[in-house]
Amino acid sequence: MEYRRLGRAGMRVSTIGLGSWLTYGGSVEEENAVGCIHAAYEQGINFFDTANVYARGRAEEFVGRALKAFPRDSFVLATKVYFPMGDGPNDKGLSRKHIMEQCHASLRRLGTDYVDLYQCHRYDDETPLEEVLRALDDLVTQGKILYAGVSEWSAVQISDAAYTARAHNLDGIVSNQPIYNMLTRYIESDVLPLCEREGIGQVVFSPLAQGVLTGKYKPGQQPAQGTRASDPASNMFMHNLMAERTLSAVQHLQELARQNGYSLAQMALAWVLRQPNVSSAIIGASRPAQVEENVKASEIKLTDDLLTHIDEILKGIA
Repeated sequence: MEYRRLGRAGMRVSTIGLGSWLTYGGSVEEENAVGCIHAAYEQGINFFDTANVYARGRAEEFVGRALKAFPRDSFVLATKVYFPMGDGPNDKGLSRKHIMEQCHASLRRLGTDYVDLYQCHRYDDETPLEEVLRALDDLVTQGKILYAGVSEWSAVQISDAAYTARAHNLDGIVSNQPIYNMLTRYIESDVLPLCEREGIGQVVFSPLAQGVLTGKYKPGQQPAQGTRASDPASNMFMHNLMAERTLSAVQHLQELARQNGYSLAQMALAWVLRQPNVSSAIIGASRPAQVEENVKASEIKLTDDLLTHIDEILKGIA
């Protein structure tokens, strides 16, 4: 396993991380969830990502219980705050009140004294940015979080956060968690260059495009029952990914991967890790075998010729 610094921060994370969105505390039973987390740790993964909103806290509880088997200083634990956790007027967003209360709630659910990375799950237009950063800075000072990050913030929002932190001598953000994969590359135009200048590392989610980049969805075929694409609740995230032209291109990518001795998932993960400013790619897994296969991507170094071939296949799509 390779380990990279989280942007300019001193902390190092495994290039493959394990997430818990749509899985632990929800669709995956606890025995399997624990098996996946233990398999990940044994394969060298030290970065585990969750969020308070995943299964309304149950994902944090599952992850916390599973990680109890390992020394706390041997892994990097990340969670998030922003989305509603109740029906009250202060049960959402990034107000100082919500950040503080949800950090304490996450620590209880995770069964730990601190989290390594605390991330603002989205940007909050209704809370002054200085208030957000001061709350995070106070949590760092208190030792309840070690670093602060964001998720799905725009380049302008990240730039404003970096400027505000410097202007007020506050702890700045060290990471951004965007969606990023071969098929979804919007961050390349402005987010990646900005973050590279500011020393903010990317810990990207959905590197396999909700499973599309495993090759399991075929053009002209209905998705199998039980897959994310067959679930109406997931379709909003996958609508563009399921276009016939996209699925046809993915089949060409799968053949290219096979010719080079990789699975498509491994090639897709290796592609993400080849991009500048990426510290870690966060995978999801419902079975330990999936973890073991995907971890192999950390050892794959794609050639420039192969990267060019990938871009040719995806021309006009990604």
